[in-house]
Amino acid sequence: MPVIKIETYIAADIQVVFNLSQSIDLHLVSASQTNEKAIAGKTTGLIGLGESVTWQARHFGINQRLSIVIAEFEEPYYFADEMTKGAFAAMRHEHTFKQIGDKVLMTDVFKYKSPLGILGKLADVLFLERYMRKFLMKRNRVLKEIAEDPNKYKKILPLYSGRIT
Repeated sequence: MPVIKIETYIAADIQVVFNLSQSIDLHLVSASQTNEKAIAGKTTGLIGLGESVTWQARHFGINQRLSIVIAEFEEPYYFADEMTKGAFAAMRHEHTFKQIGDKVLMTDVFKYKSPLGILGKLADVLFLERYMRKFLMKRNRVLKEIAEDPNKYKKILPLYSGRIT
């Protein structure tokens, strides 16, 4: 099972980074290259414990759907989403946040299991793990850029004054 770990330092308040990470709207901006859409469940705003979203996107030239649920949630330090339906055999994405001075260390741990047995493992080695790492790194670059600029994050989190619901 591939495990992708990405650490990103962001010069922002932990609450802003946490809220942007759980924002459906931020995800849509960061995944624009795949024409991602939230089509069921929570489709806008902040997703929380027990809530789900179904994403539709184009990956590898194929329209795909992925449904996830927020399985664990400890604001503003941690949440985990897990696939309930989709192309992977299994998928879990853990998001951890730690305030270090004037920066937040945001750590993503993305674990997945490819379908199709040995063919899935071959796909991991040849392209899938690299593709998923690049996808997650782009998301983090966009999140960092927005979190570090109040004019930008207030557009994504328009009611920002601490916790947004």
